[in-house]
Amino acid sequence: MLYSSPAMSARPISSPQKTRDRDVRALVLKTVLSDHAKDLDTRIVEELGLEHGSSRVDIAVVNGFLHGFELKSDADNLLRLPRQIEAYSRSLDRATLVVGSEHHAVAQAMLPHWWGIKVVLASGKGALKLETHRRVRNNPDPSLFHMAHLMWRNEVVEVLRTGGASSKELSLNRVGLYRLFVDSFQPGDVRRYIREALKSRKNWRHPAQPS
Repeated sequence: MLYSSPAMSARPISSPQKTRDRDVRALVLKTVLSDHAKDLDTRIVEELGLEHGSSRVDIAVVNGFLHGFELKSDADNLLRLPRQIEAYSRSLDRATLVVGSEHHAVAQAMLPHWWGIKVVLASGKGALKLETHRRVRNNPDPSLFHMAHLMWRNEVVEVLRTGGASSKELSLNRVGLYRLFVDSFQPGDVRRYIREALKSRKNWRHPAQPS
């Protein structure tokens, strides 16, 4: 298992009553990392950009699926959640909302039926735990074109070149390359190429590339 993360210092739980983002993130990471500790075919990435950074996945698990975890602590608000739901639903195979108990009811009413829901509960002593309120299902209608945006230009070009694309086709702008990529392979192969690209990256913090 590979794990890509920004530097984050440990700190004690902020409050025994109101959950905070850093505490929720630490709890989810501990759980997710534990679940996949022995899986060499899994990569876990924090702050995975979707659609070239228009939205970010708090924690992404990449293995046989692209599974994103969106974190909303009690201290957060839900103002951005509708747009995040749209972006996750276009670009991911699975999605789970991890939410503080204060926002649970409102957030659940906003989510598509296939999203998983985990609620963060705080005990009187300040310890946090995750409680599954709805099991995650597969996204019934992802957009392969938007999923393809997870790949860097050079990654798409390499796949297309291997598939026999011409030099003229490989000189298309980024949007054109994504469309050609999606149109050139079976859906299952498109998904596989995307996951393989994400799992095999060495220099994760890649500089932005012009289209």
